[in-house]
Amino acid sequence: MDLNLSGKRAVVCGATQGIGKAAAEELAKLGANITLVARDEGKLKAVLDELPKSANQKHDYLVVDFNMPEDVKLTADIYSQNNPVHVLVNNTGGPPAGPAIDARTFEFLNAFQAHLICNQYLVQAFVPSMKKAKYGRIINVISTSVKAPIKGLGVSNTIRGAVANWAKTLSFELAQFGITVNNVLPGATMTGRLESIIKGKSKASGKSVDEVTKEMVDEIPAGRIGEPYEVGAAIAFLATPAAAYINGINVPVDGGRTGNL
Repeated sequence: MDLNLSGKRAVVCGATQGIGKAAAEELAKLGANITLVARDEGKLKAVLDELPKSANQKHDYLVVDFNMPEDVKLTADIYSQNNPVHVLVNNTGGPPAGPAIDARTFEFLNAFQAHLICNQYLVQAFVPSMKKAKYGRIINVISTSVKAPIKGLGVSNTIRGAVANWAKTLSFELAQFGITVNNVLPGATMTGRLESIIKGKSKASGKSVDEVTKEMVDEIPAGRIGEPYEVGAAIAFLATPAAAYINGINVPVDGGRTGNL
């Protein structure tokens, strides 16, 4: 099985924590040159120092804020001029929790910009070099909500669904160039976002954090909450030559929680 990513450049968004950081680490272990993307330069430098690195690997980072799509576009366009990219991991923090009926219009618009529009800008900047190399992997970290909406995440459910269908459309358009587009759907994974969601549910329900966590775990056949590296491993596999014929799919990494195929 060919899992070698030596000589490939992987751009990983949201790379200073959680799933993004784990994905960057797993891709680096397979030999990829990593470009970390996030808005906090201090954290980027810290993660950069921690990445696995051989004598042949060169890692770097880009400072961008996904709440400012035009800055994302400009940064990506400039970077792509001298840096061929082979793997793009689209990943950014989810919208605030809450029912869809109570969401303000700007919450939907902001989430659409941060998720779908920024993804589009990055793809447009990096696909030309993927076409030239006849090798490209676009991997979007979304949510199991694209299969079954999650209660209390109205804006997220809506936007994640849009990103999933955008990705499926791209998979039709880009396959002929050796480029695959797939979505990884994390379930309950121990990240800062999950901790925030658990605390929010605890406050709203009057239950303790432990009680809310237990209720969540009880819904997972694996009987536990996942770890970021487990999602990172799925992302890394989809980036490899071995995954060349896997295209346009949603891959839940959720311990079996999602109740449909």
